[in-house]
Amino acid sequence: MSSVLDQRPTRAVSGPRPAAPRRRTRVLALPEARWALAALVLFLIALPLDLLGAPAWTWAPLFAGTYLAGGWEPGLEGLKTLRDKTLDVDLLMVVAALGAAAIGQVLDGALLIVIFATSGALEAVATARTADSVRGLLDLAPSTATRVLPDGREETVAAEDLRIGDTVLVRPGERIGADGQVREGCSDVDQATITGEPLPVAKQPGDDVFAGTVNGTGALHIRVERDPADSVIARIVKMVEEASATKAPTQLFIERIEQRYSIGMVVATLVVFALPLALGSALQPALLRAMTFMIVASPCAVVLSTMPPLLSAIANAGRHGVLAKSAVVMERLGQVDAVALDKTGTLTEGTPRVTDIRPLPGSGLDEDGLLSLAAAAEHPSEHPLARAVVQAARDRGLPVAAARDFASAPGRGVTAVIDGRPVQVGSPARLTRTGGHEEDDVVRSLEDEGRTAVLVLRDGAPVGVLGVADRLRPDARATVAALTELTGRTPVLLTGDNERAARRLAAEVGITDVRAGLLPQDKVAAVKEREAEGRRVLVVGDGVNDAPALAAAHTGVAMGRAGSDLALETADAVVVRDELAAIPAVVALSRTARRLVVQNLVVAGAFITVLVAWDLIGTLPLPLGVAGHEGSTVVVGLNGLRLLRASAWPRHSGDSA
Repeated sequence: MSSVLDQRPTRAVSGPRPAAPRRRTRVLALPEARWALAALVLFLIALPLDLLGAPAWTWAPLFAGTYLAGGWEPGLEGLKTLRDKTLDVDLLMVVAALGAAAIGQVLDGALLIVIFATSGALEAVATARTADSVRGLLDLAPSTATRVLPDGREETVAAEDLRIGDTVLVRPGERIGADGQVREGCSDVDQATITGEPLPVAKQPGDDVFAGTVNGTGALHIRVERDPADSVIARIVKMVEEASATKAPTQLFIERIEQRYSIGMVVATLVVFALPLALGSALQPALLRAMTFMIVASPCAVVLSTMPPLLSAIANAGRHGVLAKSAVVMERLGQVDAVALDKTGTLTEGTPRVTDIRPLPGSGLDEDGLLSLAAAAEHPSEHPLARAVVQAARDRGLPVAAARDFASAPGRGVTAVIDGRPVQVGSPARLTRTGGHEEDDVVRSLEDEGRTAVLVLRDGAPVGVLGVADRLRPDARATVAALTELTGRTPVLLTGDNERAARRLAAEVGITDVRAGLLPQDKVAAVKEREAEGRRVLVVGDGVNDAPALAAAHTGVAMGRAGSDLALETADAVVVRDELAAIPAVVALSRTARRLVVQNLVVAGAFITVLVAWDLIGTLPLPLGVAGHEGSTVVVGLNGLRLLRASAWPRHSGDSA
C-alpha cells in the first residue's frame, strides 16, 4: 500500500486572480484508478454471465482480464521486493486470489482482485489529494513576470529566470512574481495568501512585497531582493515536500515489525491450511479458510495508520505558513509540555518604533514639530533607531526637511544643519547640553518604562525627548495564553535584554518566569534545566544567539521573516509569516494527528482481530473477509486525510491566518 506523496513536477499558473487557484489531480490520471476501473468493468460484464450459467468461454476470459488488470502491478512490485528478500503484503493478496481461482473459486478470487484494486485506487487518490495540497502552494506565484530593462523596454520572462537586482513591473490585478522591494508606484496589495492579513496593505517605495500576492489598482516597479527559488512560497513548497518524504518514529517502528509480522502470518497460514488436512478435512475448504485467514490478517491498514495523518498535518501547516521539516518534527510537536520564548523578534516585532514624543516646555515645538525636526536630522542615517524616527514621521505624513553637514558618531548620535540651525539627536548620556536639565526626568521616566530615550537638541539646547521601543506583537498575549492552556504551565521568557525591560514585557503578556541578561550558553542551560525535570521543551526564537537553545530543545521553532540563517537552519520548524498564533495552532494540530494515528491503529487492530477470530472459530466467507480487510484500509486512510481540510487548522484567539 503506497503512502508516499506524488512528487511530479508542475508549473505554476499565472493570472490576476485574487485567490489561490485550486488544482486537483483527475482520478483517471492515476494509473491505479485506470487499472481498477478496467478490472471493475470486466468483472461486472463477467458476473451476470457466470451467474446465469453461460458457457465458460464467455466469462472465463473476462475474469482472466479482471485478474490481469487488477493484479499485475501489485504482483510485479511484490515479486521485485521478494527478490530483495522482502515480503510484500500486496503480493500475498494476489497469491490468495490466484489460489482461490486454482480451487475453482474464480468468482471469489476475481472479487478479491476488484476490491483490492479499488482500495489501492482510493488510496492513490487520497495520497494525490495530499500532494495537490502541497503543489497547490506553487499556484500562488505566477509563472511569468514583466522585467524592465535598463533602457526602459519591457520583456516577459519566466519568473524563475528573475535575478536579484532585476526590476519588474506589476500592473493592476496581477500577481507579484518575486519577493522584492517597491521602487516606484503606490498600490494596495492583497497579502492574505502569505501573511494572513484580511485587508489589502498599502505599499509605497521602500516597502517589501512577496511573490504570489495580488496587486491592487496601482502599478508597481519592484526590485527583486530574493532569488525566486528562495522566495517565501518556494521555501514553503520545498520544506513541506522534504518533510513529506520523512517517516515518523511510529511509522518506522511499524515498518520494522511489518516484515516479521508478514513472515509470521505466512507461517500461520500454512498451519491453518495443514492442521485441518491432518484432522481429515477436505482440500478445498481447508485451502479456502487458509487464504481467507491470510487476507484478513494482512497488516495493510496498520501500515497505513501513521503517515496519512502526519503528512496531512504537514501539508495543512504549510498552507498556514508553518514549515515542519519532517514527519518526526510533526509528531514531536504534539509531545511538548513546556515552552521557552525569546523576547526580541519573537514576542516583539524586532523592529524599533517610536512610542513616545515628549516636547519640552519652552521649546516652541509640538509633537509633530519635534518628530519632524528629529526625522530631518536622522534621515541620512542607517541606524535602526534613525530609521524608526524617520518611519514615524512618514506614518504621520510629516514633511522632512533636507539636512546639510550631516555627521554620525557611533554611540553618540547624529548632527546636521536643519533650516540653518544645528540639530543633534542621540543618547542623552553622550550629548553635551547647555542650560538646565529639565529633560532628565523625562528620560528617566521613559527608561523606567523600558523605552530607549533619544534626546533632541537644537542650537545645543534640549527641545524634546523621543521614546523608542520594540513593539509587542499583536497576538503575543493570546499566544502565551494558548500555550499555557495546551501545556498546563506558563511559558518561560529567555532573553539577553535587561531585567527591567524583560519583566515589563513579560507582565504585558502574562509571563511570570523571566530569565534576563542571558548569553547563548545560559539559554541552553535553562532549557536543559527544564528537560532535567522531565519536560519536553519547545523553544521559540529568531536570532543567532537562540540557535544553541533551538538545537538543545526537544523541538525548536524559528520565526522566519526576520530570523537569522543559523536559527532557520537549526530549528525543527519555521513560522514563515512570523505569526505567533501559528505556534499553539501547529502544536494542537500535531496532537490531533497523534490522536488520529492512535484511532487508526485501534481500528486496524480491531478489524484484524475480529476477522481472524471469525475465520478461525467460524466460517468467514471470502468476499466478506476481503470487504472487511480492504474496508479497514480505506477507513484509516481517509481518517488521516481529514487533516487536509481547512477547518482542521486550530483557531486560537488572535490568530488571523
